[in-house]
Amino acid sequence: MHVHAFSPMEVVNGATRTGMSVREWLTAAKEAGLDSIPGTAAEILDDEVRWVLTKGKLPTATWIEVVTTAHELGIRSSSTMMYGHVDQPRHWLGHLRTLAGIQQRTGGFTEFVTLPFIHTNAPVYLAGIARPGPTMRDNRAVTAMARLLLHPHIPNIQTSWVKLGSDGAAEMLRSGANDLGGTLMEETISRMAGSSYGSYKSVKDLIEVAEAAGRPARPRTTLYGEVSEERQRAARASDGHLPELLPVLD
Repeated sequence: MHVHAFSPMEVVNGATRTGMSVREWLTAAKEAGLDSIPGTAAEILDDEVRWVLTKGKLPTATWIEVVTTAHELGIRSSSTMMYGHVDQPRHWLGHLRTLAGIQQRTGGFTEFVTLPFIHTNAPVYLAGIARPGPTMRDNRAVTAMARLLLHPHIPNIQTSWVKLGSDGAAEMLRSGANDLGGTLMEETISRMAGSSYGSYKSVKDLIEVAEAAGRPARPRTTLYGEVSEERQRAARASDGHLPELLPVLD
C-alpha cells in the first residue's frame, strides 16, 4: 500500500504537538511508512491573501518549508491552488512561479491540482468578503496558465471533478489539464462548502470523462508510475473502487 497522508498544516500540527522539528517529524513519519504527502493547505501562496482567507493559520514560508523539507527527505508531494475567493490573477501568477521555483530546486512535486473555490456555504463568502467562486473563464485561464507556467517542471496538471462535475472536468481537459482526480473514500470539505458532484467515480466513469474531452485514458499510481496488470484486473473486478487507479491522460 502507498501511504499518501498529512498535509503541510497537519505536519506542522504534529511537529508542534510532539516538540519535534518539521524535519524530525517527517523523518519519523517516513520511517513509519509515509510515502508521500498532499500539497494542500496551499490556498494562495501570498500572505496578503492568506491572512484574509485563513487568518494566518499557515504562513506561506511555513508551507514552503514543509514541502521543501519533505522533498529533501525523499517524500514527494502534490501541489495545489485554491482560487476564486479574495484573490486576483496576479496572485495566481505569483503562486505558480513559486511552485515552479520549488520544483526546479527539489523536483519533488508529482502534480499540480487546480481547486476552484466552492462558495455556497463558505463563511468568508457568507460574510461578504469573498466573491462567489471562479467563473468558467477563470477555470480555463488557471488551467492554461498552469500548463504554460509550470512547463516543463511539473508536467501533470490535475482537474477536480468533485468541484467541477464531469462536464466541467472534461472542459479543463480541453484547456490544458491532463489528469483527473480519482475516487475519494470520504470527502467532506467540498460537500460542506456546497458541492453536489459526489465523491465516487469508477474507472469506467473516469474514462467516460476523458472520452467526453476527446482524450485517451490510462491508469497511474500515486507517483505517476505504471500500474501492474494484476492491479488493473482487480480494479475492473471491483468496478474501479481502488484509489491507486486514476486516469492520466495522454
